Amino acid sequence: MRHLSGGCLCGKVRYSADADPAFTAICHCKNCQKQAGASFSLNVGVPAAALKVTGPIKTFQDRGDSGKPVRRKFCPECGSPLITDVEVMPGLSILKAGTLDDTSWLKPNMEIYCDSAQAWTPRTAGAQQFARAPG
Repeated sequence: MRHLSGGCLCGKVRYSADADPAFTAICHCKNCQKQAGASFSLNVGVPAAALKVTGPIKTFQDRGDSGKPVRRKFCPECGSPLITDVEVMPGLSILKAGTLDDTSWLKPNMEIYCDSAQAWTPRTAGAQQFARAPG
């Protein structure tokens, strides 16, 4: 079981979880690109029940392809995106990997929304590729 910890840029929000990640995925969807301010977002799925968050958090309610809610949680002080909860994936919370204290172990095992990927972004060798979301 892996110990995960992380937090926002200003340090007012911290999180931790003792859990093996369900996945480590690169998301190329346009909304993740906008939220990250980058060509993709690197995400780590963990059991929601294992996640503990301290500090103030604000939520932006987005919509996924299914029409169901995507709750993007961020620090109201510094704006760091931290956690996403997707209604079509009950029981999982998705950590924004750049907010982890230790990122040395990260190795994406899938890429989603490859149809929205920037043309100049290389694919990750060995990772499953999905045109949209799997499932």
